[in-house]
Amino acid sequence: MRSIVYSQTGDSSVLTAVERDLPQPGPGDVRIRVAVSGVNPTDWKARRNGAAAATFGEVIPNQDGAGVVDAVGDGVDSPAVGDRVWLYLAQHERPTGTAQEYTVVPAERAVALPEGVGFDIAASLGVPAMTAHRALTIHEDGPARLSPGALAGRTVLVAGGAGAVGHAAIQLARWAGATVIATVSSDEKAALAQDAGAHHTVNYNSEDVARRILEIAPGGVEQIVEVSPADNFALDTDVIGNHGSIAYYANNGGDEATIAILPTFAKNVRIQGLLMYTVGERALTAAAEDITAALRDGALPVGESAGLPLTWFDLDDTAAAHDAVENGAIGKVLIDVSGDNQ
Repeated sequence: MRSIVYSQTGDSSVLTAVERDLPQPGPGDVRIRVAVSGVNPTDWKARRNGAAAATFGEVIPNQDGAGVVDAVGDGVDSPAVGDRVWLYLAQHERPTGTAQEYTVVPAERAVALPEGVGFDIAASLGVPAMTAHRALTIHEDGPARLSPGALAGRTVLVAGGAGAVGHAAIQLARWAGATVIATVSSDEKAALAQDAGAHHTVNYNSEDVARRILEIAPGGVEQIVEVSPADNFALDTDVIGNHGSIAYYANNGGDEATIAILPTFAKNVRIQGLLMYTVGERALTAAAEDITAALRDGALPVGESAGLPLTWFDLDDTAAAHDAVENGAIGKVLIDVSGDNQ
């Protein structure tokens, strides 16, 4: 089978296309014939700076993907051979991700796809959608799970609404009944956030952001999904409501942030960081189940008309796909592993 590998950290030139033997699933594992591999920022960051190459010797990158189960190990009842699935954390604490024609993952990381959901949508879930789910479920008063109406009556602010996590957060919050505000940097990104389902967009390069948000939500927003704490904590403090939550998942803008003590404790604000790789199995299981429910409702479309443009690469061009993500490609970068999806 065709695989993309690296055996040392570095820029995308360390990625090489090779032929490898077909992997066999062990107990509790399933083997997937990969159709599409999704690329996230953590994929290129792990390739450039991670410890996997030193630990395993050879690594096949990419955490997310989609395909068809073609073999199962002992003890696996679900998913079954022939099931179409979406994958998450395929390469987490393992040497083999989705940048190959077949991959083996623990059965719980291969989630059955509802009828009619395409592999482009399926490979765009994983890290972005599960991060968004966690960010929307850390509020002091819940909910711990998302479903239609679970966020009814709340206003959710999504920072960077045109990014992959922001896009998923808009879609999931809208599906769960929230009013959604997204901050964006341009009219182009405002259109993407609106196409994703945001009720309101605020351009932080041309508007008084705090004033505009408080016009929309006079009592402050209940929940914030934050991509850039270093840049935005001051704003977040101004617009968060009493007992509101700020969930941050990235360090865009810098590795350190200043928190205003008096306003945040006076408002009983909950501030929580989150990382998919350490969030724990309970949160992952909840996210997988709720995201699949949202898929059944058609709530997570992708593509430019849905606010998430797709950029496609062939498997042999995985290095270029990593570079595109590193260089800030708008939307989602996907790799057509099987050659049938672009």
